[in-house]
Amino acid sequence: MKRFFQNIGYRFSQWMQGRYGTDELSRFMTIAGTVLLVLSFFRKLSFLWFPAMAILILSLFRVYSKNMDKRLAERNWYLGIRSKAASYIMLFKKKWKDRKTHVYFKCPGCGKILRVPRGKGTLKVRCPQCGREIIKKT
Repeated sequence: MKRFFQNIGYRFSQWMQGRYGTDELSRFMTIAGTVLLVLSFFRKLSFLWFPAMAILILSLFRVYSKNMDKRLAERNWYLGIRSKAASYIMLFKKKWKDRKTHVYFKCPGCGKILRVPRGKGTLKVRCPQCGREIIKKT
């Protein structure tokens, strides 16, 4: 019996050779599809069944695909969006934590987020990235 399962594992690994496999995007899609599928069991949310199945099928397609270049491009696109969202959330947490002591604003020249102490009157701030001087009331 042990040899039977070893043989199945060997044949599966041979079949998966040259295929893309799992990555961050396929894991995210699988989790999102599963959550939508569970939510679709509720009577008023039954319309979620179709998107859930579409997401799960697309995730399986990505895992078993042999087009590596396209799957890597999709993965890089997803990681770019995820990193932007994570940096936005981190900035929001920082702003909330420092809301009583500091003021955050964006440099009009380059868009870099700058932080100055609150309650210091009108300050002349130089952007460290582009060197532009900004007069800001705190």
